[in-house]
Amino acid sequence: MSIRTHIFPCKRYYWYSGSPVAEWLDDFSDWLKASNYSKLTRRRHIAVLRFSLEPHAPLPRDRCFSQAQLEQIVVNSHRPNQFSQTRYAFGLFLREQGQFLESPPRCEYSELVDAYCQHLHEMCGLASATVRFRKSTAVRFLNAALPVGRCPMDITVDDVEHFVAARAQQLTRASLRTDTSSLRTFLRYCVDNGFAPAGIENFDTPRLYCYEQLPRALPWPLVEQLLDSIDRSTPTGMRDHAVFYLMAHYGLRPSEITLLTLNSIDWCARTISVRQIKTRSTLVLPLTEQAADVLQRYIREGRPTDDESTLFLRLRAPSGAMTRRSIAEAFRRRVTESGIPWAGTAPYALRHGFAVRLLDRHVNIKAIGDLLGHRSIDTTGGYLRLHTEALRDVALPLVGEPHDNI
Repeated sequence: MSIRTHIFPCKRYYWYSGSPVAEWLDDFSDWLKASNYSKLTRRRHIAVLRFSLEPHAPLPRDRCFSQAQLEQIVVNSHRPNQFSQTRYAFGLFLREQGQFLESPPRCEYSELVDAYCQHLHEMCGLASATVRFRKSTAVRFLNAALPVGRCPMDITVDDVEHFVAARAQQLTRASLRTDTSSLRTFLRYCVDNGFAPAGIENFDTPRLYCYEQLPRALPWPLVEQLLDSIDRSTPTGMRDHAVFYLMAHYGLRPSEITLLTLNSIDWCARTISVRQIKTRSTLVLPLTEQAADVLQRYIREGRPTDDESTLFLRLRAPSGAMTRRSIAEAFRRRVTESGIPWAGTAPYALRHGFAVRLLDRHVNIKAIGDLLGHRSIDTTGGYLRLHTEALRDVALPLVGEPHDNI
């Protein structure tokens, strides 16, 4: 074990005025402070980074780093988690500074992949996230099916089958269907443009059966129990309560929650505008008195005084808008704390419960679909198929049962 490993972390590593990498540490410290990291966390990150960079000094301030280089420099076998956290934060800092060298996935046919992505974006009108997913599938397949010396015209049916079989070991049936559908789209593009042999795109994808699984919807009494159990005396509690209140009373998706801004709320007209990604439209909903009170309390007392226009922000560094993942994590935590026997439930359970509650109030299924942002009424029907109590009204009597209506 080296002497440096013994002495770390020492208080003298928190102060870096005489360090040969002081310029790096000074800028990194300013970024940490601007990103709302706590004082203790900033000192720990500065100490770790100084300990990691000084053996490689001198380091020009304009030097760029790749992920592989960071993993070699900011590492310590005795404190792997602590160094991993600093490495992640330093990587975010480098990206904002434009000094992070992105490592593109290995692919000898990058021009083909780029042309395919341009086709998806310009001709098919797909969203950027969808294009990125389909690009990753294409690159993964080309790297697996085409070793050095082979070209796309050499792809065979066996190559496709081996790739699908390997992915089947890693994915669920639903995910595998999405992955193979993306692969078939890529191969069809290659065949149409003369890059691959004809017929290579014709292969079966896993079957998914309509209504093979029931969605999980929280009954309304449990929804109220969940909302009431959230401690609203803290900023985090006020934020989580506001998020799940909107999902429960308006049926919003987590992705729609992340897109809400301060300008989405019209306090004079008492409306809230929701950008619906799937239908690429904006839905204007009435803002109830109770919803307005929930949002006003969060904005006044729980929301950070930040220049961000996004409505719901992370309260722990690095600062920024909430993501779908952070909403899911908050939901699981709140369900556990509330004592509701729905462990493993996703936030979509609130959306499903909203749909069932509207059906209980005899709202037309087409209106429910419009509120949920569904393009097809069949999609809405999938949300409501678990409403078994409503089926009792149309059930036929058993043979041999007395019935007065005949």
